[in-house]
Amino acid sequence: MEKREFIKASSLGALGLMLVPSISNSNPSQNILRTAHIGVGNMGFEDLKAISSHTQVEVVALCDVDANYLKAAHDMHPGAKTYSDYRKMLLELKDEIDAVIVSTPDHTHAPSALMAMKMDKAVYCQKPLTHYVSEAREMKKVAQEKNLITQMGIQVHSFYDYKLATLLIQSGIIGKVHTVRAWSPKNWGYDGPEPEGKNMVPENLDWNLWLGTAVERPYKERVYHPGNWRKLMDYGCGTLGDMGVHIFDTPYNALELDVPMTITTECRPPNGFGYPENNVVTYEFPGTKYTTDTLKWVWYDGPAAPAMHKDFGLPNMERLPEQGAVFIGEKGRLLVPHFMELPRLIVDGEYREMDIDSFKLGTPVRDYESEGKKHYHQFVDACLGNGVCSAPFSYSARLTETILLGTIAGRFPGRTLNWDAKKAAFAEEEANKFLSGSNREF
Repeated sequence: MEKREFIKASSLGALGLMLVPSISNSNPSQNILRTAHIGVGNMGFEDLKAISSHTQVEVVALCDVDANYLKAAHDMHPGAKTYSDYRKMLLELKDEIDAVIVSTPDHTHAPSALMAMKMDKAVYCQKPLTHYVSEAREMKKVAQEKNLITQMGIQVHSFYDYKLATLLIQSGIIGKVHTVRAWSPKNWGYDGPEPEGKNMVPENLDWNLWLGTAVERPYKERVYHPGNWRKLMDYGCGTLGDMGVHIFDTPYNALELDVPMTITTECRPPNGFGYPENNVVTYEFPGTKYTTDTLKWVWYDGPAAPAMHKDFGLPNMERLPEQGAVFIGEKGRLLVPHFMELPRLIVDGEYREMDIDSFKLGTPVRDYESEGKKHYHQFVDACLGNGVCSAPFSYSARLTETILLGTIAGRFPGRTLNWDAKKAAFAEEEANKFLSGSNREF
């Protein structure tokens, strides 16, 4: 994704204390963090710039299956070694790197991140953490067992407005929350037919490595790489897996939610290739200390989103922000636009003033360049022994699991799926085959 698109379309971290994890022992002085970057095009290029802007980072290696992307990244870091295959890079440089940044299409997140984690490397991985529920659970397990420093790339998680929204909700400003409604009109779906035929693979692209562990299929221009893979079931996670992760994050974190009990998606019948262009996903969560006995969560995406509902309750018949979420509580509502706008308190159909100074967050920040680096630098600092990460895999794997359960429910439109978190299985056996995927040898 281009940075300008991320800014247009793209929450406080987990506030609890945690044990400080470890990184690789290969750089015991820990004065410099030596990084390897897997995927350096588009959002990966932005990740590279943000990570390397930290004064204590040395970029050791760059990897991308697209030679054009790799060249642009190498021009920025000419001293770094370059690779097209992340497996070769990790094996050759396992003693020369401390942390790995994964910024590939979703289907490659887990295969590359898990390989690095099993080498005891700290990992920063773009959202959504994984393509399959089984992978999210495995990454959480490995990170815990090895006590690794990890962070999922949800940059706005560290932005001022989302920190404030979390503190407001946890202060009880609207009482216990019974419903969350969230929306994005972005369309990472595809309702058309599967393309026929094939095209010559461009010279700059290694198609086999791009496919990775996914099922083999012929290359087709303007369908997969570079930009449309999010729409397709084999590689991306739809709008829910893109904007949903960002917009879900603040309510999920603020309410201290676990994974849902039930999921129902309203959408077109599945076509086996692309995600639906319009989705309404309804979750039921077990209650927490910030919610009623259970919590209802409704997500809208696609060109038809958001659907108007009395729950939104905006004063003066105002239109909803283009993207965002509304908490509906016992004493009012909190509107959280996405993004870089302050939350708004609504009580009895009117906006109310809030005492935000009491939370000691300072002056609201409206500069993306300064805010955008915070989440990355937090990861680097944690690796160097200074602080902790606010979106480690212990948290982000649960959030990702929630997102992915919604995409699975889209394969059974209108049907409520019942999720057993302890067993990591649906009561509806036919849905369980979508919890994991193929593992092609490549």
